[in-house]
Amino acid sequence: MSAFHPHNRRMAGAGAVVALTGLLLSGCGTETAPGAGKPSASASRTAGAFNDADVAFAQAMIPHHQQALEMARLADGRAEDAGVKKIVADVEKAQDPEIRTMKAWLTAWGKPEAPATHGGGHGGGGHSMAGMMSEQDMKDLAALRGRAFDRKFAELMIAHHEGAVDMAETERKNGRDATARKLADDVVRTQSAEIAELKEILGRL
Repeated sequence: MSAFHPHNRRMAGAGAVVALTGLLLSGCGTETAPGAGKPSASASRTAGAFNDADVAFAQAMIPHHQQALEMARLADGRAEDAGVKKIVADVEKAQDPEIRTMKAWLTAWGKPEAPATHGGGHGGGGHSMAGMMSEQDMKDLAALRGRAFDRKFAELMIAHHEGAVDMAETERKNGRDATARKLADDVVRTQSAEIAELKEILGRL
């Protein structure tokens, strides 16, 4: 009967609590253990928080940014205006890293870089996307030099940026992923400012 003494029951209860606490702690340890094949915190957050609008934004903005970089590269040896050269440098500094960021999102989301319904990418028919230049627009720009280049570049880049701002505004309204919406905020802010600069450049050319 001494085995059921109250003191003994209390000791047994305490032992059970210790054992249960150990199990809970070991369970928590398994969840937070580094490595173990788990995705990074940012990848987990992104993979669990995106929607179709986020995917569409990244898939459309990647080729849009790529064309802006193509336009910027044409300025080398053709642009004359200091303001145009500054915009070119700003575009190259901002948009190349953003392309890499958006490609990483799509990889984390298990989505292709181009929508399945637009198998051709932006080549050739890319001008159907908001603000995108046609192949002929790009050829015409490449044929110009000096002041004529600067003016045409400013006109085309204003339209190109306006298309990007429209796409980013759509993402801000409809997107779910916080990081994608933050990038959309950045696009609206920076490219709206560049549009104002380009319009000022056009006014004095």
